[in-house]
Amino acid sequence: MTPILFYGVPSGCSFGSIVALEWLGLPYRLCRIEMPEVVSSAAYRRINPVGETPTLLTSDGRTVSESLAILNHLLQAAQPGGRFAPGRPAFDHLNQMLAFLNTSYFGAFAPLWYAYETQGDAFSTQALRAYGTEQVAQAHAHLNTLIGTGPWLLGEERSLADAYLAGIARWTTYHDVGGLSPYPALEALYQRLQDDPAVRFAHAVERQEEARTTGGFLGEVSLTQALAELA
Repeated sequence: MTPILFYGVPSGCSFGSIVALEWLGLPYRLCRIEMPEVVSSAAYRRINPVGETPTLLTSDGRTVSESLAILNHLLQAAQPGGRFAPGRPAFDHLNQMLAFLNTSYFGAFAPLWYAYETQGDAFSTQALRAYGTEQVAQAHAHLNTLIGTGPWLLGEERSLADAYLAGIARWTTYHDVGGLSPYPALEALYQRLQDDPAVRFAHAVERQEEARTTGGFLGEVSLTQALAELA
């Protein structure tokens, strides 16, 4: 069975897993999951009981959830024994960066997402946005330092941490919390990613525009079709 990545729209963090699949060249299919309607449905919870994206249905019928776990699974499937093999320094460096992106950076946007999704009273919304904006600014400052001389998150070579960053950093625009210009290293990296064919492909997929793969994309399936394969 060809693996299926369940990706969330609008603007899900699953974006990074699409970019990673394109970079790695693994054969895969996609299943579009609308948020919050479909992602919280009983049907999708058969795939992911927590009701979140992304989730990967592997070639042997298992499900892997959470971006950090999915990215590591894909990397080991595509490059077993490679530079990022478990036990090597590069593996630790990659997971250290992925953990920061998956916790501190992702979490910085949590107040902004909550304000967006709940549409509470004006005072609560303003307080959440103020707190979220401050948290995002701190995370951006940390990232700008971590990048150092770059040009990628881990140095001279791009990694799946850059793929994951591509899906999260765009939330700065989505939530209108200021640009990246105060963080030149981060801004340069983000712009470099926007020019990448895999990133352009992932944007086109989300927008349901014509998308040209440079990897192993084999088409989209519906949730009903995916559930039939899972069964």
